[in-house]
Amino acid sequence: MAYLNPVRHITFDARDPHALARFWSRLTGYPLEDSDPDGEWALISPGQPGVPGLLFLRVPDAKTVKNRVHLDIQPPSGTRDAEVERLTGLGARVVDDRRTEDGLGWVVLSDIEGNEFCVERGAVERGVVPA
Repeated sequence: MAYLNPVRHITFDARDPHALARFWSRLTGYPLEDSDPDGEWALISPGQPGVPGLLFLRVPDAKTVKNRVHLDIQPPSGTRDAEVERLTGLGARVVDDRRTEDGLGWVVLSDIEGNEFCVERGAVERGVVPA
């Protein structure tokens, strides 16, 4: 099936596109694909057809309100809790902890410029891949 308008990039406004691209590169494992030598933009991409890259564009203003769109991260291995610990070690900040006593739920984090994203239970925890 051919899609009418496949998503090529997910774009983030950024005060420092290269720093934000480095953070998300460490989060996703996507390598830096291209960047502007003047620091106006940076692109990280998994290099797989049909999987959008993350594009970071310099803007003069700081983030002031909650995101209207955010990414949900599901660790392919390991646990949600271990991933939250790893990401806070990279500079992410916990915004809201929605984990429940029965082990379900998610954690809302923000990146180094305040963009919110969620970390869900890992693929093994969800039974998507065998332990």
